[in-house]
Amino acid sequence: MDIHLLLNVFVFLLAGCVVVPLAQRFRLGSVLGYLLAGIIIGPFVLGLIGEAEKVMHFAEFGVIMMMFLIGMELEPAVLWRLRRQIVGLGGLQVTLTSLALMVTGILLGHGWQSSLAVGMALAMSSTALVMQMLREKNLTHSAVGETSFSILLFQDISVIPILILIPILAASLNGGAPVTATGESASLIASWPAWLQPLAVVAVIATVIFSGKYLSRYVFGAIARANLREVFTAASLALVIGVTILMELVGVSPALGAFIAGVVLANSEYRRTIETDIEPFKGLLLGLFFISVGMGMDFTVLVAHPVGLIAAVLCVMIVKGLILFGLGRVFGLGSSPAIGLATGLCQGGEFAFVLLQLIGGLKLIDPEIQKFLVLLVALSIALTPILVAGFAKFIQPRFMSLLPVRDYDEIDEHNGVIIAGFGRFGQIVGRFMVSQGLDITVLEKSPEQVELLRKFGSKAYFGDATRLDLLRSAGAEEARLLVVAVDDADSAIEIVKIAKQHFPKLKVFARARNRRHAFDLNRAGADYYHRELLDSSLTVARDAMIALGYPKADIERRAKKFRNHDMETLRRSFAFFESEPDMINFAKLSREELEGILREDQQEA
Repeated sequence: MDIHLLLNVFVFLLAGCVVVPLAQRFRLGSVLGYLLAGIIIGPFVLGLIGEAEKVMHFAEFGVIMMMFLIGMELEPAVLWRLRRQIVGLGGLQVTLTSLALMVTGILLGHGWQSSLAVGMALAMSSTALVMQMLREKNLTHSAVGETSFSILLFQDISVIPILILIPILAASLNGGAPVTATGESASLIASWPAWLQPLAVVAVIATVIFSGKYLSRYVFGAIARANLREVFTAASLALVIGVTILMELVGVSPALGAFIAGVVLANSEYRRTIETDIEPFKGLLLGLFFISVGMGMDFTVLVAHPVGLIAAVLCVMIVKGLILFGLGRVFGLGSSPAIGLATGLCQGGEFAFVLLQLIGGLKLIDPEIQKFLVLLVALSIALTPILVAGFAKFIQPRFMSLLPVRDYDEIDEHNGVIIAGFGRFGQIVGRFMVSQGLDITVLEKSPEQVELLRKFGSKAYFGDATRLDLLRSAGAEEARLLVVAVDDADSAIEIVKIAKQHFPKLKVFARARNRRHAFDLNRAGADYYHRELLDSSLTVARDAMIALGYPKADIERRAKKFRNHDMETLRRSFAFFESEPDMINFAKLSREELEGILREDQQEA
């Protein structure tokens, strides 16, 4: 057994286990944690592992698996709905960014061929980074999430023509003579006639689609009937690896091929099982990919050219960000989502490493410039999570209220009840009140939610209830009750504080996410607060025990006692929230008290 290999695996796992939780603890995100782990174990800090490039080539398989799973979550109908964003927005982003960076390169004294090649490489964004951040923040299906995905998908598609165009640029720079990249190409069709290569690519993609649609059900069906889970896992991995190899052989982006295979299998009855089998491998390999990016950062370049490198990183991110913001606004995004799009996709991408390697191999740029650009891409990837976190924490709360996605609605009615937030929680409150004949004024921050509510005949006003002027225009001075049902915990606390400070006669009922949030709402002055999951969780527990054969009357009575005791101890616990030891002791005493109450009830029964 190769002890060196085992040691490398141990170092990778240990670095991820130590650094990533610390990054999460400080709200930096897992991606930045993996990058920091790679920097620490890489050749320029501890030097525990030095073969970053080999590791990255293997870890890129995590990106391929991620694209396969993303494809499985999308049906062809969804892709058709996003066609305008994919082709229009994605195409314009790649084209305009490439041209802008090409002009920048020419102004710096480089040839137009090398400038265009580098511009196309830097126009790519990191699919792995962006999709991971969107998943962590539950934004995958939001307007920003779908727009980001559309751009990233077009970028993956555009890698194919870019790979064809770069050798043509190299030949142009060489006076028309063909140039061969250093290293061997894995493509079997590289030596075929130019007119035949696209036909071969189309044939291979058609084969993947046909096999996924018509043959996969029989293959996976036969494996499923064997009732061996490990074989099904092996088949799932073999599917992704097979598609990757096939795409490599015809010179197509493996990530694009995996995505197509995933879309084809989106309607398969075995979709969930395949997703479950592949997900753990995807997570591990994605983490390994980001660790390898951190390891590959050549800080000798940073030491040699600190000002130039930092200026180049900022230039690329600003140029890409401005183009993304402008395109986002043109394609219907509001100011806040457009800035979120710009900050999320302004970095370089994993495909930039591949393209820069090809550009360097074709002698379009010098080796030193290639190292410079590779570090530029790696630093931009590392800076993006910090930039996104800073935007969400400092810029958006303080300044984005000045830039609403559209003008807030004028409120032309004053009712006795105002509901702030009309999502899954606020809708139930509002529907019940309306059914009892109460007139309500609904304030909702999401324009998409407002439009959806209006389609179903509900009246809602687009506006942010954290703004005092909006509460005034909604009639908070005359209203009897304000129900705070917004999703964001901090916004809920802010609304309660504003309402109690400026409208002291207004009763405020609030939705609490958990015990800590209930404590904060109580301290902010809420007249009533209720944890959103208390009743539903207790109802499931009660019905489950009844289904198990326990007497219905006894269980309902004990569930009521449990609820009353839980709400009472919550109020009493507020006195200990600032001291963790006292809180732990109080929790133990409360649990013993509850057990005594329920034990006493059993004896009485």
